[in-house]
Amino acid sequence: MSPLLRSVASSLRPARLRSRSLHGSLIGSKISSILRCHASGACNFRGSCNPNRMASTDGKDRYFYRRGNDWFSKTRIPSDIVIEVEGQLFHLHKFPLMSKCGKIARVLEGLQTAKESTHHMLSGCPGGAVTFLIVAKFCYGIKVELSPKNIIIIYCIAEYLEMTEELDEKNLLPEAESFFHKSILHSWKDCIVALQSFDPSLYHGESGHIVGKCTNALSTMICTDLSLFGWPMMLYGSLQSPGGSILWNGIRTGARIRSSQSDWWCEDISMLGIWIFKRLIKTMQERHVRTIIVTGALMHYAKKQLPGLARWEKKHGGRYLTSLNSSADVINHKVLIESIVDLLPQKKGKSYCRFLLGLLRFAVILKVNQSCKETLQRNIGMQLDLVTLDCLLIPNFLDSDNLYDTDCVEQIIHYFLDSQESSMGTFSPPSSDSTFTRSTSSLNRVTQLIDSYITEVAPDINLRPEKMLALLRALPKSLRSQYDGLYRALDVYLKGHPSLVEKDKMLLCSTIDFRKLSTATCVHASQNERLPHRIILQVLFFEQLQMQMALSQYLDAMDTDSVAAANSMAGNFLRRDGWVSLVRENRVLKVDLEALVSRVGSLEQDLAIIKQQIRQMA
Repeated sequence: MSPLLRSVASSLRPARLRSRSLHGSLIGSKISSILRCHASGACNFRGSCNPNRMASTDGKDRYFYRRGNDWFSKTRIPSDIVIEVEGQLFHLHKFPLMSKCGKIARVLEGLQTAKESTHHMLSGCPGGAVTFLIVAKFCYGIKVELSPKNIIIIYCIAEYLEMTEELDEKNLLPEAESFFHKSILHSWKDCIVALQSFDPSLYHGESGHIVGKCTNALSTMICTDLSLFGWPMMLYGSLQSPGGSILWNGIRTGARIRSSQSDWWCEDISMLGIWIFKRLIKTMQERHVRTIIVTGALMHYAKKQLPGLARWEKKHGGRYLTSLNSSADVINHKVLIESIVDLLPQKKGKSYCRFLLGLLRFAVILKVNQSCKETLQRNIGMQLDLVTLDCLLIPNFLDSDNLYDTDCVEQIIHYFLDSQESSMGTFSPPSSDSTFTRSTSSLNRVTQLIDSYITEVAPDINLRPEKMLALLRALPKSLRSQYDGLYRALDVYLKGHPSLVEKDKMLLCSTIDFRKLSTATCVHASQNERLPHRIILQVLFFEQLQMQMALSQYLDAMDTDSVAAANSMAGNFLRRDGWVSLVRENRVLKVDLEALVSRVGSLEQDLAIIKQQIRQMA
């Protein structure tokens, strides 16, 4: 060691100084002067430490050097304290740290009082060893270059180490606060960059308020005139070609100008992590931003972070879902879906409903928590009249062999019925007629949708009779005005399951009110060999009743004095659903029915004889 360095090193060991701040300033100035002398050829002290690179991983640094997991300053002055951060040891000097870091100063005072070793470990240090190296350079008088990419983490560690202006007016925390308020909060782009660089795992204590300030600033910009913030702006003016692209020196560049009226900000915030995005959306909701704006942001973010969601709307979502081989990817997607569902507003719309069904499909595949699934099912059920059949056909990814997830659809129908009951409970008398009309139209659409859904899933050979029965009973009979669609679904199921026993067939047929079938459907049912014989007899009986009622109406009209009215009714009667041909067919069916009744009677006699013989043998 040179004589100059020895003299400075000896001066660094005073017996006792009156003031810690004075002590720190003296030591800091001496170490800074040594750095200037030592680095006159090797490094330039006036240069800045670029935090974007933080610290070189190969140990090469202009002011510090690394040996294994140990960092040393190039002052060549023996260190008198060792700070351990994430397994890396920083051999530093007490007084530069004490003059800047209130936390370290308190620790060192406690160590001196207890006469313990000068080895101290910083646990939970924001940013870890890489960021602490930046702080160490700042304490040694090296300039720290602040930028949108590092401002949050620098702010967090400065607050963690209590680098306040009470110790130094130009300490790291006030410098970071000043830069943040003057540069970051007034720029949309810088706020986005700052939030993109923030890692929630480095979140420390109350340092999250700086993130809150960023989200508040962004939500303010979204709600305010966008031209005030310069992003995006029609900056090009006359430099825009008639085709809409940007001109450079009169040459079309092909680049398009983003319209200030579009949802340009949705693309920007879709690059944020889910933790930051969730805080931003909640801030927007607290500011009472319009639901349509919040919903648009949520839908754009979900499609950006879940590419399979947009592909599913184009019928290619399954390919993306099968590519999730990593368990970490599955966990991240589950957290993402659960967070998005937690932010969903109460809204209705066809595109929004399709979006919800896409999320539900992802939720079923990834096996998210039950609360998340129920929230999606409830929101879909409240607008079931807007759902299309292709969206409702959710594949079954559970252990069951069924082709479709019928349990999920049953739950959606249950929430639809609950919403209908609640809407009836809050019925408004002044608008009762219009409300009743809309409600009836909605019920008819839902009835047709469910009948089509059951018809679509009925051919599944693995669909058990009890599952089919639950689907047939999903909508109460009071909501149905006719049963043609339900009968068609039942017929498809019986055709695809020919081995059903008579008991199951009767149970399934009990869900249909054959009195509410149309004439054509009634004719089909009376000739359907897949139905039980008792059901066919029942259909024929109701058919006879319909005929008697029609003939009775015709005879009543004939007894009146108005022959014209009788002729008109007769004409309507003859034209109604081909009633003439039906009468002719019915005569033939009556003969077959008599033969069938005779056959049933003989079978019952044979059955009684067999039972008697069995009792005698017993």
